[in-house]
Amino acid sequence: MGEASNIEPLKFNMSDLNEDMLHTILELVSDGIWDWNANTGFVYRNPAWYEMLGYAAHSLDNTVFTWENVIHPDDFPRVMAVFDDYLNQRTPGYQAEYRCRRQDGSYTWIEDRGYILARNVDGSVARMVGAHRSIDDKKRLLEEMERRNQSLEAIVEERTRELSRVNQQLQIQLEENRKLAETDALTSIANRYLLEKTLPQECERAQRFRQPLSLIAMDIDDFKNINDYYGHALGDAALVQVVESVKRYVREGALLARWGGDEFIMILPNTSLADARSLAETIRHGLESLPPVGEFHVTMSFGVVQRFEEEQQTGLLARADQALYRSKVAGKNVISG
Repeated sequence: MGEASNIEPLKFNMSDLNEDMLHTILELVSDGIWDWNANTGFVYRNPAWYEMLGYAAHSLDNTVFTWENVIHPDDFPRVMAVFDDYLNQRTPGYQAEYRCRRQDGSYTWIEDRGYILARNVDGSVARMVGAHRSIDDKKRLLEEMERRNQSLEAIVEERTRELSRVNQQLQIQLEENRKLAETDALTSIANRYLLEKTLPQECERAQRFRQPLSLIAMDIDDFKNINDYYGHALGDAALVQVVESVKRYVREGALLARWGGDEFIMILPNTSLADARSLAETIRHGLESLPPVGEFHVTMSFGVVQRFEEEQQTGLLARADQALYRSKVAGKNVISG
């Protein structure tokens, strides 16, 4: 991306250009330019943007998720806070420096500037343009100057290498511990802890980009009877069998988690209520092929809800649980929402 002065002409001439002409011009610009239509969710990025990150031109999805996915995880909260402040008119401009992941997995520093061209009647953003500019060389130069100014550089470098080796070992251990902390021991899917960490993030993202968010609450029908008749060992085996069946229908970006006992929650970002109900119906039919547990044919009841505007995770989960309860009352093996 270029300096702010590089995008000033866009501010004044945008209304005189149609989309094809504008994007043709942006194809020729050497800086990494982006153009976000917030009402449609479409994000145009010119070839220079892709080149800066090592991708072929126009090889990634034209959505905000592409941008989110390349931001370094440590920088993400700070960048989103600055971005939201500008969108909600708490600051006069948007500018941030952060790391972006390149195609080869490495990270490069960029400076990001943006300008809102138009807002909707309700004040929400309709269109925004901006530019990414690589500042990796500047960052590396500053780091080099800092290293040269340090005393006993050789000792420090050796110590740094030692710490790096220890850090790698710690990172491996932390990752293993994280997986253990976020994974249900019996079913190997996400546990309640990860669900309660993920759902608020998805609610915030749905609010930020005005996208639908749906939940499916699922509960195995008469599971207590299976445990009472055949014991917990067979009951646990039935749980695993059900999860393996449901996992076949988990879409990319969705999260299936064990909420507790024989109850499960599926988080479905960017998914409408109708699509969520359709998925629940697919899962329900898929369970019909499972072998019976003794004399019990395994079925599930479902509660499907879509997030209301401004609704937080507590209210969304409560409504999903209420919808699930209605399915149980209605005779089980049904979908309510």
